[in-house]
Amino acid sequence: DAGVHSKAWYAATCDRKTAEDALYRLNKDGSFLIRKSSGQDSRQPYTLVVFYNRRVYNIPIRFIESTRQYALGREKTGEERFDSVAEIVENHQHTSLVLIDSQNNTKDSTKLKHIVRVS
Repeated sequence: DAGVHSKAWYAATCDRKTAEDALYRLNKDGSFLIRKSSGQDSRQPYTLVVFYNRRVYNIPIRFIESTRQYALGREKTGEERFDSVAEIVENHQHTSLVLIDSQNNTKDSTKLKHIVRVS
């Protein structure tokens, strides 16, 4: 189960809108949670939802079958891979996460700072 079920930042049955609403309510840069992805796709089981600069980013978490690891966003050369979703979160609590806004073609970065709980 990727080690997510016991984690405070994991919002299991939360849909995209509920997740985004919760982050907008908190309105703090670096707020985040992880939810199950909307599509039932084993190669993209989770989504990292991050709030930064009054925007919410939904970043897919991919499962790489061949190595049984996880990675963020679209596949790219030299990407970071992690053994669990929890490792992704722990890493980005210390290392900035690059946020790409494909609509405005801008890049930002933030660390994962505030766990958002969806009630």
